[in-house]
Amino acid sequence: MKEKDLLNNSEYNEGYDIPEVFDLKITTELTRSYRDILIGIGEDPDREGLAETPKRVAKSMQYLTHGYKIRPESILESAMFKEDYRQMVLVKDIELYSLCEHHLIPFFGKAHVAYIPNGHITGLSKIVRVVEAFSRRLQVQERLTVQIRDCIQNTLNPMGVAVVIEARHLCMVMRGVRNQNSKATTSAFTGAFLNNHKTREEFMHLVGVKIS
Repeated sequence: MKEKDLLNNSEYNEGYDIPEVFDLKITTELTRSYRDILIGIGEDPDREGLAETPKRVAKSMQYLTHGYKIRPESILESAMFKEDYRQMVLVKDIELYSLCEHHLIPFFGKAHVAYIPNGHITGLSKIVRVVEAFSRRLQVQERLTVQIRDCIQNTLNPMGVAVVIEARHLCMVMRGVRNQNSKATTSAFTGAFLNNHKTREEFMHLVGVKIS
């Protein structure tokens, strides 16, 4: 199978183990662009330490944004089971790494995701993979939070979904205000988590997050 064909492989699209394979055409184009960037900032792209950097970054960027090649709904659909369980299912402290779309600088942290089944459940690892699929795109934290919520709600049709993300943004640490200790928290709820105060409070207590 050609390298570019692997990116369209169904296993890839369902969000399983992502192989480090790269589209040769895209790699070539990005390598050329990153070489121009090095020249633009006053560097010599031909010196020993930078000779392979444009190609390395071209491959790295494809991996860091491989979420565009994944349909997150198919991750959940691949492991949906009928089950008469109607209590909260919570997966917390999910590590996430993404790129801020404003400066292409990383933000990273953890996501807490819960849902209350309404006839169907999904594999716990699939929740983690959904977070990964959406985070491996150019993002803002607010949209990422809502995308995860809506994907689970629209695919599983549960009685409610809750998502909280806590993250540090290097665009605030390395540049701009250069605030070393700031952390952003975003939340999104549907159904029981939105309309039932006690249910939402239980979720927030379990994940150890306070939102005024």
